[in-house]
Amino acid sequence: MPDSVAVLIGKQIPEHVLLAEKAATDVVDELPACLGPEGREALARSLHTLAAANKTLAAYNPGLIVRFGGAR
Repeated sequence: MPDSVAVLIGKQIPEHVLLAEKAATDVVDELPACLGPEGREALARSLHTLAAANKTLAAYNPGLIVRFGGAR
């Protein structure tokens, strides 16, 4: 997607939704590092962050929910 199109789309989405989407995708990228036995606290924090971000995303558009492990 061209950057100019992404900018136009981004301008139509509220900032708090964009921030939630960024937080959710960042957490999903980091989750595999937390899956070991020593990463339980980090995993709990990451899942909490993902749940909070997904709550914001779902309130705006349920299709924006970010899932760990791929598509629906």
